[in-house]
Amino acid sequence: MWQHIGARRWIWNYFLNLQQERYISGEKHLSAFDMIKLVTSLKQEDDHLWLNMVSITGLHRTCQDLGKAYDSFFAKRSGHPKFKSKKHSKPSFPVRESIFFEDGFVYVEKLGKLIHKTNYELPQGRGHKFSSPRVSYVGDKWLLTFGMECENQTPVLTDKAMGIDLGLKDLAIVSFGQEQIVFHNINKSRKMRQLERKRRHMQRVAARRKKGSQRRAKADDQIARIFRHQANIRQNYRHQTTRALVNRLPCRVVMEELNVSGMMKNRYLARAIVEQGFNEFIQQMRYKCEWYCIEFFQVPRFYPSSKTCSNCGEIIRSLKLSERTFNCPSCGISIDRDLNAALNLEAYKPPTGLVA
Repeated sequence: MWQHIGARRWIWNYFLNLQQERYISGEKHLSAFDMIKLVTSLKQEDDHLWLNMVSITGLHRTCQDLGKAYDSFFAKRSGHPKFKSKKHSKPSFPVRESIFFEDGFVYVEKLGKLIHKTNYELPQGRGHKFSSPRVSYVGDKWLLTFGMECENQTPVLTDKAMGIDLGLKDLAIVSFGQEQIVFHNINKSRKMRQLERKRRHMQRVAARRKKGSQRRAKADDQIARIFRHQANIRQNYRHQTTRALVNRLPCRVVMEELNVSGMMKNRYLARAIVEQGFNEFIQQMRYKCEWYCIEFFQVPRFYPSSKTCSNCGEIIRSLKLSERTFNCPSCGISIDRDLNAALNLEAYKPPTGLVA
C-alpha cells in the first residue's frame, strides 16, 4: 500500500514538473488523456520499471486528478496545483472499481485478499458496482472508501418548519413547532476536556525534546493521535446532531448564512469557531435534507434574527453580542437570545423561487 502511495505521489510530481517545463518552453498543455498515454511509455523505461509493481488504475486516476486540478486553476476556482511532499501530502491512492466483498474479506486489485471490518451490510460476491474506491491511511488504520447506489425511500414530511441557530455556547438551538431543542457544545464535555489536558501536556513534553530525535518523533505521533481523536469525536457529534434533526422530517429547514471567515478574525473566538465546524454542519444539513426532499434555505447574512422579537416583531438595533437575553421593550417578553433567533428562523418565509 505504501508503494501505491509513493507511486501516486511520484506520478503527480513528475507530470506537474513536466507541465511547468512545457509552459516555460511554450509547448501545448497536456490534457489528462495525454498524460495517461505517457504513463504507458514511462513504465517501459529501465529507470521506471518499478511502476509495474503497482496498479495502473491508481496512476491513471492520478493523471485525471491532476487534469481536474488544472481545469479548476484555469477556471479560476482554485490556485495552481502544488507538488506533493512525502511528509505533508495525504497518504491515499485510488484502486480499480472491480473490488468485491466475500466472507469477511475484500478483494482489491494488486493487493489481493484483505480482512476488513465494517458496520454496514455490504453486497457479497462479484457483479456489484462501486464508484471511486480509494484506500487511505488515517492515523494507524487503513480505510477503504467508495460510493454505492442505494434505493432512496422518500418519507412523508410534516407540515412544520425548523429553525436552527448555531452558536458557541451551544452547537445548535432548534425551534420545531412547539418543541425547543438544544444540542450542547461537545468541546465542553468531560471527555474532550481530558483530551485537551493530555494534548497540552504532550506538547510541553515534545517541546523539551531534541528536534529530529526518536523521542521527539514519538511525542509528535502521540499528539497527532490525540488531535485525530478529538476531530473524530467532533465529526461524529455533528453527524449525530444533523441526523437527529433530519429524522424529525420538517417540511423546511432555515439557517443563517454565516460569514465564518469574518468571524475568524476575532482572535479570541477563532479557535472555538474552528472546533464547532459551522461550515461542515451546514453542509451536512444541506445534503441530508436533499436526501429526504426537504427544503433547505439560508437567510441573508444581515437578516436580524437575534435582534427581532419573535413575539411582536420589534427590532432592537442596539442589542449587543454580550447580551444573552432578549428583552423586548414593546411587548415585555424576556427570552434567551439564541432561542429567539431560532424562533425567527422557523417563522421566516423564503421568497418564492429562492429556496436553496
